[in-house]
Amino acid sequence: MVEPLTHHYNTKIYICMETMSTDLNYERIAKAIGYLEENFKLQPDLDAVAEKVHLSPFHFQRLFTEWAGISPKRFLQFLTVDYLKEKLYESRNLIQAAEAAGLSSQSRVYDLFTTLEAVTPQEYKESGGGLRIEYGLHETPFGNAVIGVTERGICWLSFVPIGEEPRVEVDQMKQHWHNSIFHQNQVLTFSFIQKIFSSHPEKNQKLHLLVKGTNFQVKVWQALLKLPLGTVTTYQDIAEQINNPKAMQAVGSAVGANHVAYLIPCHRVIRKDGVLGDYRWQSSRKKSIIGWEMAKAG
Repeated sequence: MVEPLTHHYNTKIYICMETMSTDLNYERIAKAIGYLEENFKLQPDLDAVAEKVHLSPFHFQRLFTEWAGISPKRFLQFLTVDYLKEKLYESRNLIQAAEAAGLSSQSRVYDLFTTLEAVTPQEYKESGGGLRIEYGLHETPFGNAVIGVTERGICWLSFVPIGEEPRVEVDQMKQHWHNSIFHQNQVLTFSFIQKIFSSHPEKNQKLHLLVKGTNFQVKVWQALLKLPLGTVTTYQDIAEQINNPKAMQAVGSAVGANHVAYLIPCHRVIRKDGVLGDYRWQSSRKKSIIGWEMAKAG
């Protein structure tokens, strides 16, 4: 069973109903996290949080634990400034140890077996001229997402901000690859979504990305691929990793320009003071992803 959404390209986007999460459930999760964060000093009990998301305490506890694997209060501990500062230090040591051991971004130390290819200078100039992009809209643990896939790999993944029409993200994908040929293919793209967000990924599962960016942006995205699941880093650390320690502002711009969300984990970049900071697809989603990953890694 599918639910059609019509937009001004006179095509239809279909939401697959067979996915592992519903967008409504994610909205409840995000709202609960926001409420807990805003009222952390008051230490609201389970009843208060459940009431905020219009669920019984029993159903909310079950929903949140199924989604994150831990309780809401334990989840929130991952998002505190003190915890994230400590995590930054641990992450630096882990990344340095991995590099010293000669582990690449394809090592099983990392969460996904992901490789990256940049378009050629001529393809960059042509903004994807001649590429055929199969795309679809699907539900994920973090709400609805638009994904684009070519024969050479995944070229787009973005989350639909809560309250926004999916066509906005579809339009952005088409603008980014504006000389490409687009075809909606829910069956093909759903198979990729299953691989990306599977709770039990297949052994040695490989994902390949095709990106369009400047040489500097590609270097930043390659550095992000080296960040293990459950870790965080800073703009300064990324600048140092690409041997350009004074380019923090440019690193920030490159992080913000990432067009393959989650797989190129720009959400793992936070401020050096332990504050999570902004996110292209809503700060509440960044908090959700980081906490969810830390729970899975723990």
